[in-house]
Amino acid sequence: MSERAYAAHSGLSRGAVQKARKNGRLVLFADGSINAAASDTRRGVMTDPDQQMRSRGSTGDGAVSGPGDSTSYLKARTALTVYQAQERQLSIQKKKGVLVDRARAETLVFRLARQERDTWVTWPTRVAALMAAQLSAEMEKASGVPVTIETAILQRVLETHVREQLDALADLRVSLA
Repeated sequence: MSERAYAAHSGLSRGAVQKARKNGRLVLFADGSINAAASDTRRGVMTDPDQQMRSRGSTGDGAVSGPGDSTSYLKARTALTVYQAQERQLSIQKKKGVLVDRARAETLVFRLARQERDTWVTWPTRVAALMAAQLSAEMEKASGVPVTIETAILQRVLETHVREQLDALADLRVSLA
């Protein structure tokens, strides 16, 4: 069979037949003519199923997938392409700083909460003496009688109220899901 006849037989262009001949996808007789049956088989084995579908001009719509059909291959290839595109998009968003690592974000939130708690736990110790002095001065100024407020007592009262507030906040859970 000639190249033109095989092109008509297989539904390929003459250029595609010449390319297949050059790449060894066709079986030739000794005289150089094309063995159509053997060439069809070899081309079927060596050619990408996606390319075969395109060369026939079909998209696989409405076809039932079977052992000789390549729609499952096309679906898998499409799924892979979509997955790769999504992966690239996530990578770009991560590089831009739009996305952050979840474990790192949870660690940072936990560390921030711990620092905040530690600051509040030590706050009564730092301010009790100053508050006792200010309250004593204000009460003495208002009543005219010297008043002394014990720093230790004020500190214990403040610690009690701060711990109650921190206990109430401890029930707060951060969910990054």
